[in-house]
Order: sequence, then C-alpha cells, then structure tokens
Amino acid sequence: MKQALLVVDVQESFRQRPYFTEHELPAFLRNVQSLIDLCAARGIPVVQIFHQEPGEDRANPFTAASGWVRTMRELRLRPDAVFHKSVHSAMFARSGTGATLEEWLRQQGIGELLVTGIRTEQCCETTTRHASDLGFSVRYVTDATLTFPMQTRAGREVSPAEIRERTEMVLDGRFAQIVTTAGALE
Repeated sequence: MKQALLVVDVQESFRQRPYFTEHELPAFLRNVQSLIDLCAARGIPVVQIFHQEPGEDRANPFTAASGWVRTMRELRLRPDAVFHKSVHSAMFARSGTGATLEEWLRQQGIGELLVTGIRTEQCCETTTRHASDLGFSVRYVTDATLTFPMQTRAGREVSPAEIRERTEMVLDGRFAQIVTTAGALE
C-alpha cells in the first residue's frame, strides 16, 4: 500500500505559547527528522501541514501575520506538498490551489498514512481518527508526536507521558496501528 508521511503542525508558533517546554523537543525532532529522511530516501511523499488561524492579529502566533507559522528551525525538510488548516484535523487542510489533503492523498493513490507532529492528543489524534474514518490505514508514530503537560479540571497535572499513553490506548487497534519511529516503515 502506498504511504505518505504527515508532519502536522511542527511549527514555530508553539514556541510562543506559555505552556511550551523544550524538555522533550530534541528527541521528538530527532524522530521526525529520521522519518523525513527515511521517507525521502524511499520515495515516500512527505506532507507538511501548518495550523494557521484567520485574521491579521500579529499577537496570535498561529496567524500568518505573526510570522511564526513556519517550520521549526531545527527541522530540515523539502515537503512534496504543503497544506494549511484552521481546525484540528489535517484532513481538512488545503493546499495553495484549494485542494484538501484528503483529495490530494487520493489523487496520489495513497492508502496509508504515518502521522507525526504536535500535539499528540489534539491535531495528531484528531487527524488519525478522521483519516481512519475516511478509510485510510494509519500508523500513529507515537514517539514522533509532541505534547506538553496539561491540567485536569480537578487541577491534577498530567504529564506528556500520561497523555501519550492515553492517546495510544484509545487509538490502538481502533483507528491506528501504534508504532515507534524505529518500526514505522517495517
């Protein structure tokens, strides 16, 4: 089955958020870069998706006007296609010509997606569920996703490791195959 690597929201915008932490960033970026390099070497399309909100508010790091909607500086990639979205699921993202990511993938004959990016439990998980519901096979590359600590409504801090574990649990076998970077292309 023909594959594509989705690099979801790996963008400088996140560095501008108060919850951003660099703690897990180096390992995450190494894993994403490894997959980008492996996919490029095997002729697997690399698709970059950016989250971009409407408007001209320069204070919002997710608007084009802010200048932060760009690839994280440590990442080296030459994407085969670039899409922008303003919602959680990358499947709704649009290219510069207006095609949705779903349309582009189907035109390319792609049936399996490797999902990587920021945030584990938000855009990556939502994209995975949506893609699965659309009939794509999904490999969720858990160690090539990044998230940050969150608080429950009761005030308990939930670690990125706990968030990943929960995400893996709800996706595994239902919406995706959970894989690591080392086994993503096996």
